[in-house]
Amino acid sequence: MYTIVLLLHVIIAIALIALVLLQQGRGAEAGAAFGSGASATVFGARGSASFLTRVTAGLATGFFVTSLVLAYFASQTATPTSVIQRGQDTPAEHAAPAASEKPVDAPQIPQAPKP
Repeated sequence: MYTIVLLLHVIIAIALIALVLLQQGRGAEAGAAFGSGASATVFGARGSASFLTRVTAGLATGFFVTSLVLAYFASQTATPTSVIQRGQDTPAEHAAPAASEKPVDAPQIPQAPKP
């Protein structure tokens, strides 16, 4: 499920970037108002701007939703995140040796000779 949402998130991000780059700036609309041929387009003089704006808003909403879903998936980790929690989850047999047992890998401390 995580992989599907992540793939959808990346596709939406690429489409959102492409749509933003396709849109004309606000200064280009002034030329269309004086009859520069924009009224002969498929959507009309204002139709393409509102269509692209609506699609961009829909993609932005989808991007935010997938971001929240991915954040939820990231918060649902099964492994402990802190060192203290990892130490508490170790079984008793892997814990510190008993007082009667000498640790195997304990360094040998040389003793000073007696005078």
